[in-house]
Amino acid sequence: DILVDGQLCDCDVVVTCQVGDPVPLEVKLTNWSKHSVGPFALTVMPYQDYQNGVYNYDLQDAITFVGSNTFYIDSVKPTKDSVYFGALLFLYTGDFYLNIKFHEDNCSRELPLSWLCLPSVHIRATEPVA
Repeated sequence: DILVDGQLCDCDVVVTCQVGDPVPLEVKLTNWSKHSVGPFALTVMPYQDYQNGVYNYDLQDAITFVGSNTFYIDSVKPTKDSVYFGALLFLYTGDFYLNIKFHEDNCSRELPLSWLCLPSVHIRATEPVA
């Protein structure tokens, strides 16, 4: 589950926020399997989609994280959750997206590390209301 500013997000939802206001972000990983999973690294990568096949990930002047954009999760037991809490601060107006990935971080495996990608979250940063 992904919540932005308290709103549950999916691929059809556009969350609107104001420039200069911290936007709470919550990502919850639920383990529905019968075995513990992990360790994982959770990475949140903001980008802009220019609608021509180009994604701009170089947004350090437009978005900042309150805290880190990468978090480490040791393991998640069966039927339990692991929740990441953070916040984003948008410095300019525009349409932005969040690419959220869980990266399997287990060094003892012989297989390549795998990624679990969640659908992108669409956030529209607008001017503050006067």
